[in-house]
Amino acid sequence: MDEAAAPIYHLATTPELAEAQQRGSVAPRSLAVEGFIHCSTPAQLAATIERHYAGAAELAVLHLDPITLGDALVWEEIRPGEVYPHVYREISIDEVVEITTWRRDDATTS
Repeated sequence: MDEAAAPIYHLATTPELAEAQQRGSVAPRSLAVEGFIHCSTPAQLAATIERHYAGAAELAVLHLDPITLGDALVWEEIRPGEVYPHVYREISIDEVVEITTWRRDDATTS
């Protein structure tokens, strides 16, 4: 995989997205607790939703450009053979390329 060119996504609930838009940056609890923001590749998105948002009916999918994130984006192996993108700083709302909505009822993004 060409990690530098692969799109990545960060998932947020509606309240988390509203908070990020109000403050001007994405800074979820994981940044304070773990030191980074969890992200996923397109291939990882469905598993991430099921693992961390099993009860969610709707999520915001924040599309991010890895090149814009620069050195703050680190690809880390969390389990043998599973490499996930992590961002080691707040993400400015201006760095979000697009926001789509994932809905459980149709399991799509729009």
